[in-house]
Amino acid sequence: MDIRFQVDSAPVLGPLLVLFAAVTVVQVWRGRWRKYHALLQLAAGVYLSAVLSLTIFPLNVTWGVYANQAPWVGQINFIPLLTADLTFVPNVLMLVPAGFLLPLLFRHATSPGRAALITATVSLTLEAAQLLSYIVLNNGRSVDVNDVLANTLGGLAGYALARLALRAPSLRAPLLAAARPGSAALREEHRRTTAGDPPPPAPIADPVVRP
Repeated sequence: MDIRFQVDSAPVLGPLLVLFAAVTVVQVWRGRWRKYHALLQLAAGVYLSAVLSLTIFPLNVTWGVYANQAPWVGQINFIPLLTADLTFVPNVLMLVPAGFLLPLLFRHATSPGRAALITATVSLTLEAAQLLSYIVLNNGRSVDVNDVLANTLGGLAGYALARLALRAPSLRAPLLAAARPGSAALREEHRRTTAGDPPPPAPIADPVVRP
């Protein structure tokens, strides 16, 4: 028995994106979501679909005589940097937008350490999905610790860019307008505005010169 077929990303992710866009339009029309919030979430949805298209899809299902017979343990590279190649750079760039979106969408992305942890968790989830697809579908995908390192670096770089953008006067207002309610960026802005600017230091009196 030999079963071989391929599942492309468009038939799976395309309808999901259309459904998400439809829900977004309804939420905006009902006044539950602001337009800027909706645009940011739509952009995040498109970005997530692109990442899944690059990392998970297409799913090549092979069962039977021509299935990959190599053990799944041999598909994992546990040694960091030793086998790193030029694919390290694209893996860094792929998670830069994710790092940028973190403080605008999530409340816990309040520091570089937390941003790195979130990004590493996302990367590990993608690698685990690739390994599971290899075990179940025999589609030959491998798991590499270098991908996790590269993705984490990309997330940190994107987070740093977001912090810089939030400090730029020309970008701060539109980014905060698009940020999700309860996000780290809006929570920080709320703390800053409620705390107020610190009072200026008291002037130092000139010493009295006595004759």
